[in-house]
Amino acid sequence: MGRLFWKFFLFIWLGQVAAIVGTGAFFWFEHQQSPMRADWPPPPPQLGEHRPPPPEFERNGPPHHSPPPDGNRPGGPLPIFPLIAGLIASLFCAVGVAWYFAKPIRHLRNAFATAAEGNLDTRVGSAMGGRRDELADLGQDFDRMTERLQALMAAQKRLLHDVSHEMRSPLARLQAAIGLARQQPGRLDDSLARIEREGERMNGLIGELLTLSRLEAGVSGPLEKVDLGELLAEIVEDARFEGAARQVGTDYAAAPGLFVEANPELLHRAIENVVRNGLRFSPAGTSLQIAAKLEVDGLIRLHIADQGIGVPEAELEAIFTPFYRGRNLATGNGYGLGLAIARQVLSTVNGKIAAKMKSDGSAGLLIEIVLPAAD
Repeated sequence: MGRLFWKFFLFIWLGQVAAIVGTGAFFWFEHQQSPMRADWPPPPPQLGEHRPPPPEFERNGPPHHSPPPDGNRPGGPLPIFPLIAGLIASLFCAVGVAWYFAKPIRHLRNAFATAAEGNLDTRVGSAMGGRRDELADLGQDFDRMTERLQALMAAQKRLLHDVSHEMRSPLARLQAAIGLARQQPGRLDDSLARIEREGERMNGLIGELLTLSRLEAGVSGPLEKVDLGELLAEIVEDARFEGAARQVGTDYAAAPGLFVEANPELLHRAIENVVRNGLRFSPAGTSLQIAAKLEVDGLIRLHIADQGIGVPEAELEAIFTPFYRGRNLATGNGYGLGLAIARQVLSTVNGKIAAKMKSDGSAGLLIEIVLPAAD
């Protein structure tokens, strides 16, 4: 039993002892001060009634009355046995209450010690039994915390693995290009071009990772009122230029007067990531659908739909995970960070992004972005 148990026990028991002793002393003192019997002293004689003088009458002194019999005498000895019984009962009560509070706290202390050593599989919810109090809530909070920490550590390990994998490929190609330049000096220009492309790829990957890291740390820059219509018009123009080479069109429709509070550069990048992701997986001869409107609930809903191979319903949430590669997705030239960055950007302005299946059952993926409209 730890120190907390003894503290609980000591305070509870001392409180009960003080209550018992104080209550007993109060009643004993009150009994000491209680008056004599109601029929003592005897009432004065009535008119015409003769009553002999009491034997204790003193001729030369004032009359006085004898005390009542001992059975009616006020006061008496201190009730020792009831006090001892009360103290013993309070002792067991204090032990039970102290144990009731100290036991779950001891479980929590052991669980925290285990988690501090790196074992996040510990749970204390089952050890709380059927409790329905703040200590049980604290145990549930601990379980949620360890589950969240496990998820974060798993994501960190996965991110480190994915970054290492993404960096390994361009580094390997860089080494191959350098070796080729040494072996075949006549193809030095080709080797330098390959080295330049791989260097740009590594620089872009590092830039994406830094952006994602800053967003996860809450660094989003200053917010200002942004005309979403103008921002979308710029993105659509770039998308039409980029899609023309692959025969992919872009259809755009937006209501006027769409304004949001956001960092314009980050918001542009987030929406552009979604649009370029849709272009990447759009087959030739199809078009990308972009539409934005203001709902009656004060939210702006932006829909970006392609006509590609789509994503299985079980993977609709996972595509926003960094470096995620779905089973049905082509590898493309991306890093797997675009949608993850878009979600982080939108979360900084209380926005949401979600992937959905098309309601009409047609092929492709629908990305819905919801943003609060600015006043």
